[in-house]
Amino acid sequence: MIAEPTVTSRSSVQNENLAVDTNPPGAVRHTVGGARNENREKSVRGKRRAREGSENAKRRHTKTTNGGLGRAQNSYPKRGDVEAVTLFEVVTMGRSAMQAVVDDWIEAYIADRDSALLDLVSFFIQCSGCKGLVTAEMFQSRKGDVMSKMVEELDECSGLQYKKFLAFPWILTVTWPMDMDSGEYPLTMTGPYWRRFRSEFCEFVSVLVTQCQYSVIFDSYLMDTVISLLTELSDSGVRAFRHTCTLAAMKLLSSLIGVAVSLTVSIENSQRLGEVERAKTSGRRNSTRLERIQRKVTELQDKRVEIENMMDAIFKGVFLKRYRDVLPDIRSVCMEELAIWMKLYSPVFLTDSYLKYMGWMMHDKLPDVRLKCVLGLQGLYGDPVLLPKLDLFNSRFKDRLISMTLDKDHEVAVQTLRLLTLISQSTDDVLTAEDYKQLFQLVYSSHRPLAVTAGELLYTRLICCPAETTDLGEGTSEHHIHTQLTADRVRALLHFYQDSGLHQHMVYLVDSLWDSASAMLKDWPSLTSLLLQDASTQGLCAGEQSLVIEVLVASVRQAVEGPLLAGRSTCKRIVIAREKKTQLDDCGRLTEHFLKFLPQLLTEYSGSPESAASLLKIPQYFHPDSSSAGSQQALAGLLSEMGAVVDLHTDPAVLEAAARSYLSLCGEETAWHSLARPARDTVVQCWVDRLAKLMGDALQDGNFTADEDRTGQMLSTLKKLTAFHNAQDLSGWGLYEQVSPLLSGNIQHGGLPAEVWNILAKEGFKKMPFAQRSKLRTLCEKCLHCLSHDNQRVKEQAFLSLCDVLTAHNYQVHVWEPSSYGPLLYTPDPKLTKALLAFILEHVFTGPECSSHTEVAWELHRRRNLLAAYCKLIVHGVLEMSMAAEVFMYYMKYYNDFGDIIKETLSRTRQMDKIESARTLVLCLQQLFLRLKQEQDSGVACSLGVQTFSSIKELARRFSLTFGWDQTKSRESLALIHRDGIEFVFQGLVQKAERPSSPHLSYLTILSEFSSKLLRPDKKTVHSYLQRYVNEQTISNREECWLPLIQYRASLLATGTEGEDAASFVSSDSPKQPSLGDHSRSPTVRNSPTYDGMFRWHHPSGINLALHFRVEPGTVFRETLPTKLISEEQYNTNEELDVDTVEVDL
Repeated sequence: MIAEPTVTSRSSVQNENLAVDTNPPGAVRHTVGGARNENREKSVRGKRRAREGSENAKRRHTKTTNGGLGRAQNSYPKRGDVEAVTLFEVVTMGRSAMQAVVDDWIEAYIADRDSALLDLVSFFIQCSGCKGLVTAEMFQSRKGDVMSKMVEELDECSGLQYKKFLAFPWILTVTWPMDMDSGEYPLTMTGPYWRRFRSEFCEFVSVLVTQCQYSVIFDSYLMDTVISLLTELSDSGVRAFRHTCTLAAMKLLSSLIGVAVSLTVSIENSQRLGEVERAKTSGRRNSTRLERIQRKVTELQDKRVEIENMMDAIFKGVFLKRYRDVLPDIRSVCMEELAIWMKLYSPVFLTDSYLKYMGWMMHDKLPDVRLKCVLGLQGLYGDPVLLPKLDLFNSRFKDRLISMTLDKDHEVAVQTLRLLTLISQSTDDVLTAEDYKQLFQLVYSSHRPLAVTAGELLYTRLICCPAETTDLGEGTSEHHIHTQLTADRVRALLHFYQDSGLHQHMVYLVDSLWDSASAMLKDWPSLTSLLLQDASTQGLCAGEQSLVIEVLVASVRQAVEGPLLAGRSTCKRIVIAREKKTQLDDCGRLTEHFLKFLPQLLTEYSGSPESAASLLKIPQYFHPDSSSAGSQQALAGLLSEMGAVVDLHTDPAVLEAAARSYLSLCGEETAWHSLARPARDTVVQCWVDRLAKLMGDALQDGNFTADEDRTGQMLSTLKKLTAFHNAQDLSGWGLYEQVSPLLSGNIQHGGLPAEVWNILAKEGFKKMPFAQRSKLRTLCEKCLHCLSHDNQRVKEQAFLSLCDVLTAHNYQVHVWEPSSYGPLLYTPDPKLTKALLAFILEHVFTGPECSSHTEVAWELHRRRNLLAAYCKLIVHGVLEMSMAAEVFMYYMKYYNDFGDIIKETLSRTRQMDKIESARTLVLCLQQLFLRLKQEQDSGVACSLGVQTFSSIKELARRFSLTFGWDQTKSRESLALIHRDGIEFVFQGLVQKAERPSSPHLSYLTILSEFSSKLLRPDKKTVHSYLQRYVNEQTISNREECWLPLIQYRASLLATGTEGEDAASFVSSDSPKQPSLGDHSRSPTVRNSPTYDGMFRWHHPSGINLALHFRVEPGTVFRETLPTKLISEEQYNTNEELDVDTVEVDL
């Protein structure tokens, strides 16, 4: 991580230290991590002796060698490969050897505490990732001299940094390379090895205090030195020192709390012994023993006071400075340890003076710090003994906790809501009814873990304990009690759903409650019993009955499919075998139950379309293998009831649910398809016969003569056939031949109602079997004829049906095997394509005429659907790509409404064919330019359908941005855009000195927007291609009419800031007066010898421009160029193109 200082560097460090202070003869120079190689050469006996003494004593007479992170830096060693000789290596070996080496260190400390302490100092510095030199000078100076030496500076000559600080009884000097604060040190390194190092480093501090608590910790020497060392290094400007020593100090304080707790327990035990002794009679009381107990209590109390003083020194010296550190990891460590202190030693730390730091840091800008605060508070609120001390904190920071449930970090929001759940369970007077109302709304959150946590709070607080419970008399059966309890909880759930009024989908509420209230939600017998009770008994209105049915259906879906809802994010997880088995068991139970009771429910609620539509969804979740004699008989009754409901209703939701349920029951894999298919065929055949009879009566001599009643019957029958045709294959009933006469021309003008046209155009032909090309052509012609219908809804549905038919046909062309069927080749004729484009221009790119906001939103949704259907034809290759040019024209004008659709279409067409896509962009810009020129030549102001020059130029800029940053992929496309643009400007123009400029010359200003996307060699190639159309005399011409050419040429020659100066310009849509004053000149332009001033003119082509520029002398390029682009094979090669040498040929 950090380069180890060389011998030369180290000598310079020593000289520098001598210059800063004069080391007394007793000064000790200690190299971090040194003497490892010499110890490896020692014998086994020497190693055994070395472990018995101090590491510093081992190295006292050895030559100082280079130190560092050792093998922990360069590789990941295996434990036990090499015997550890330093404390740092002991930590890296693991916890098994840690306690033994700490005991050895304590023995060495008792023998020679200065040398042992220097080893410990080196350990902390080495754990910071420092490969430096530690020099210890005994503290013998006056206080003023000591404070003047407390420095942390950089020696730029030697390239080293040093820090001098007081660690009583020494003044330590630590020297390290300049890149110490590069961000790489053990605590921040990645990988399992370094993650293990962090835990073992913390464990070492804890073991050290634990093993010393009965001996040297109270000698007023060890802890003073360690605390002063950690305090000084935690205040360092070097992040490695600050982070490592702050973590060590926090863990040291936590370990000291353990010692204080042990002393408190000993004091309490001794005091109880003293009370027992004093309670004895005077004859049996032992005064000597009582005095001994009292002396022990006093001694223990003195030790506890000493420990608390150490804790106070660490808190004030480290925590108060570092809990607001700029490094988030340090702030997180402080908050995490503070919560531990409050929980372990609440008499001292669980006070308002310490809790305020926890409350303040809940406003931290980093989510990890806020999370540590919330997790720490969960531990405090989970202990009932500590709750009385949190009253002031509740009143002061309750609002902040409630607001954190909407935190942008999902984990913080979830844990905060769990904390509030703990608070609600522990006390009733902290959260008000308004607070609960705000928290309950989170059950509709899009983040599922947050919604599930809110569901748990809702269930425990509101649903599990409903306000009113029905009184039950004595002797009531247990089953009845259970059913009544479920009913009461369901009523409480319905009241919450109705009172909140936030959402219209019960399925999301059921998903939120599933983890906490699944037993209630899966109690389908109780829910069914509630629905089948008499209205006077169940006490539910019609709306509440519908909500209970929604809860029932949502619970069935959740039990079978799991938590997979649109719009609700959840982490991807693998369904374990136990969960899969639970789903299968639930599916089997609900199948057995609803085969018996669903016909009764359909009979009871068949009059309500909403309830019937919900109940008809349940058969879609039946288990396909449930087959028995009872189930077959129950299924027959269910199919009969389903047929009656479908025949009764024409609501789209009911028909769609029934069609999907029939599809599920008729599947080959189900055990009852032999019963379900005949039942479905009977229902469909009945509708087909009814439609044939109605059609025969309505069509008289080619005219539609049905009355209103028969038209309504025909309409309902078509709706039912349409719904079933969308879900299933009804090609065997010949529906196309039956309904196609309705679309003949004489019928259209003969009085067919608009509703029938709407149904026919919407669904009647989208799925019709067109196995022959003639049918497809006839269908397209009839839909085209419907585009001129008087009714707007009929026209829109005919357009959508036509787009869907053409898209489906194109899909069949790609998936059918020619060897088996032969593709249905059908290409829309020019008349049809023009009609589709005209429809889009007329009904999409027009301003909505709506009064209310709801109508505006609905109108925009309708127009977006029409545009998306048309763009699908282009993306799927049904229409030529050039048909998208008219759509691309409105990219900027309707950016807020249709920008995403047009941009996606542009991206898809570029993926299909990048060259043809570029031609479409060129066609779009050129058509806009020509329309603008034609308008300005006629002398009329720009009409509604003509865009201004600035808008065309902005559109070109947006088109250029769609090519992205990878210019290599777009080389051919950009070259084609420039080539076609140059040819468009100079087509048919003969170069003469006296000739006027090209009428399309100002198009070069638009074309210059694509110059920045060209690679440097491509710019030269395009410039050379431009030279073929203009000569040197034209380039050197400074007339106003040639300024677009000069600007375009400057954009091709631009290379950075200088080129941007050359090509800077302002475009305008109206003529302005010339302004040649110096106040309009930028400093760059004014000081340039090639500046020609500011010009504003009305171009002969009719396009008004304003341009200030700086022209540099032209460069002559070669005249002859190849006439073709890079071949497709060369472009698609895997070899990387050299953008400095490869040119695109034009």
